[in-house]
Amino acid sequence: MPRGTRHELIGILLGDGPYPVLRVVDGGEWRLDCDRSCRRLLGQRVRVVGIRSDFDMLDVVRIEPA
Repeated sequence: MPRGTRHELIGILLGDGPYPVLRVVDGGEWRLDCDRSCRRLLGQRVRVVGIRSDFDMLDVVRIEPA
């Protein structure tokens, strides 16, 4: 996948490290570059809209409970 592509994903938000991680249904994981307010959703199923900025990193545009 090329960088800069827009993604809409649903998964579980995990927080073990400097970046929260979104674990999606197919087993893939994305690191999320988001502000600290997204940490209130840790452990929940969320919908993320973001722009790919690295191999496994999304710059979050929007995050909300799914």
